[in-house]
Amino acid sequence: MGVHTLSDEFTSPIPAPKLFKALILDADNLLPKLLPQAIKSIETVEGDGGPGTIKKITIAEGTHIKHLKHRIDAVEEEKLTYSYTLIEGDDLLDKFESISYEIKFESSPDGGAKCTNLSKYHPKPGVQINEEEIKASKEKGMAVYRAVEAFLLANPEAYA
Repeated sequence: MGVHTLSDEFTSPIPAPKLFKALILDADNLLPKLLPQAIKSIETVEGDGGPGTIKKITIAEGTHIKHLKHRIDAVEEEKLTYSYTLIEGDDLLDKFESISYEIKFESSPDGGAKCTNLSKYHPKPGVQINEEEIKASKEKGMAVYRAVEAFLLANPEAYA
């Protein structure tokens, strides 16, 4: 089976640059504070934050996943784009060689943002992709976006 590609798009009332700063540039600090029930910590284990940097996400206790690692492939603050590849994780190694993500934030006419996320799942040979698992993973990702959005709505001065 080949690469399985999914594209998602959503809008936010938060300006694109502010959402990018919070969700991408300050994720290591912000996400564990906003989602302590899901994310225990995010730490850089290699690199300087640019392409090639490896980050380890330690998942809060109570789930079957203990940690994930991803490699930053590109981060372009001016273009509000971010690409990374999930390279290690408790479930990942059984089913996928890797999962890559390309995220783009664009300003919308109403002052908010349009966000696009392209996900590419690279399964190991002979592995059938479970659509329900992918759907559940997408829902967790959206919960992160919405938590950051809610924080920014409640704290309009943040990331100004």
